[in-house]
Amino acid sequence: MSGRITEYRNGDYVFDVIDAGPIDGPPIVLLHGFPQRASGWDLVTPRLHEQGYRTLAPDLRGYSPRARPARRRDYALGLLIGDVLALFDALGNGPVHLVGHDWGSMLAWGVAARHPERISTLTTLSVPHPAAYRAAMPRGQLLRSWYMAVFQLPKVPELLLGKVFRSPKARARVGLPPEYADRLYDDIIASGAITGALNWYRGLPFWSRSDRTPGMITVPTTHVWSDGDFALSRFGAQRTGRSVQAPYEFRIITGANHWLPESRPDEVADAVLDRVRG
Repeated sequence: MSGRITEYRNGDYVFDVIDAGPIDGPPIVLLHGFPQRASGWDLVTPRLHEQGYRTLAPDLRGYSPRARPARRRDYALGLLIGDVLALFDALGNGPVHLVGHDWGSMLAWGVAARHPERISTLTTLSVPHPAAYRAAMPRGQLLRSWYMAVFQLPKVPELLLGKVFRSPKARARVGLPPEYADRLYDDIIASGAITGALNWYRGLPFWSRSDRTPGMITVPTTHVWSDGDFALSRFGAQRTGRSVQAPYEFRIITGANHWLPESRPDEVADAVLDRVRG
């Protein structure tokens, strides 16, 4: 049995991890999105711990201070998947339950598609399966994803987001609960994580064909979507089940925005627990 993991290595990169809950409990790995950190799961994990589960939430590539490559090509999906597999290897306990939100969901879909033997169950929040995401593009998703084109620009997004995250009034419009919105500047800008975080978007042109077209998901899966999500459409969320050949549930959290782990942690925990218990 592995001891507590506060950091792990993948090649030259070292990733920080929040490892909590019963150390002998079944492990649940939690992958954060943009512009979040591992601490974005802090309101979800206590419920999981109460039910006997161990949680491991890494600061992902671009966010962990010792894992911030500068090149866009170093954020291709295959490399990001390798970071998650390195955490699984460090844990050394066999298959894990995998949960992702936002970019963490896109990464979780890739891990589950390529390495189903490493996954016991999958729970994804907000971002649908990549095939469903592509199918949704001509049905309104393209307009919702306008910011992804802006983020391809050099330097400008860093300057704009620095101003947004510094201003209390602008931060409030992001939609995160105040205690999380107020941390954005320190967590993302002052910490030096902003360029690495944006490189998840800037790395998209370097994704391989297999990155863009992952196969069917063959592990038990729950996809959670919120009807107030500004970034993801209902069409993509509803279509995701077509890409899962295993027990599947589509769950809608009503009246919620995009930031589910921070704003609706109990419902997120319920979805995860219902899935991991089978």
